[in-house]
Amino acid sequence: MTHAVVLGATGQIGRVAVAALARDGWAVTAVSRGGDRDARWPGDVRVVRADREDDGALSEAVGEGCDVLVDMVAYGERHARQLVSLAGRVGSAVVISSVSVYEDDKGRTFDTQSEPGGFPEYPVPITEAQRTIRPGDASYSTGKAALERELLAAGDRLPATLLRAGAIHGPYCRTPRELYFVKRNLDGRRRRALAYGGASRFHPASVRNIAELIRLAAPRPGTRVLNAVDPDAPTVAEIASAIDAVMGVETEDVLMDGPPVDGVGETPWTTPAPVVCDMSAAEDQLGYRPVARYADTLPETVAFLEERLAGRDWREAYPKMATAYGDLFDYAAEDAWFERR
Repeated sequence: MTHAVVLGATGQIGRVAVAALARDGWAVTAVSRGGDRDARWPGDVRVVRADREDDGALSEAVGEGCDVLVDMVAYGERHARQLVSLAGRVGSAVVISSVSVYEDDKGRTFDTQSEPGGFPEYPVPITEAQRTIRPGDASYSTGKAALERELLAAGDRLPATLLRAGAIHGPYCRTPRELYFVKRNLDGRRRRALAYGGASRFHPASVRNIAELIRLAAPRPGTRVLNAVDPDAPTVAEIASAIDAVMGVETEDVLMDGPPVDGVGETPWTTPAPVVCDMSAAEDQLGYRPVARYADTLPETVAFLEERLAGRDWREAYPKMATAYGDLFDYAAEDAWFERR
């Protein structure tokens, strides 16, 4: 039996990845700061409490060694070097990165999107050959690029598969984009404005599909970068409609020709240009086939959100979401915009 150590095991991807590896016959050590156990894990999954920021605790969690170390939370140059320092005891690594490392041909990235005309215009679809942002510590994107650079450079010592995830979705997400439509439906909003004609596309990535990529990469050591997204990239209008169907409601879409107006028409999925990734490399290199389409995952996600929101202010339930997006539910502004139409 081969041994896998999973860092960030109780996060949204980690919970599913641990279960997938265990089902595939791996002896799994699930490492998290809380040392919790997910009810879906087999009883022989070993649970370890450790903070990956503590080099000694991480080293102790790895113990005498493992065949693969799966890292859900690595970020920046320091974490990359921390992983490489374990090369003598770790056979290979599978590490979560992000599509936000991509840069378009004019140097625009997710970091420039707030500037006038700053949203990147990527090719459709984006392949792993697309150029990436300059590594650094200025932002999430530059930090992920630094992580990639260090691990790829150390591939002769620690082979690492880097998975560039899209808009991750599923239970336990701390910034669930689906919250926008779920809460509106729970609040009885039966009309919604959608900027850019509701045609925005930001490629989602189910935790189930990411876990399948991890399962396939774990026994196939290599130094590579792979996109990690769902087989479909629905528009924001299609996402909204799919959530309505799960919740059994009907909502009128009011499609705006252009960008949001004073926040009206803005959603967590709204982009002025598509972000759609190609999965051919994963199919060719790992024999990957997706295990779920976006709509397949929504019943579980919606149920989790409804339970989490029950009797709570959404900002209490999802404080990181409130920090990232501000006031997502300014119904007064939306109603005023409807009146002016």
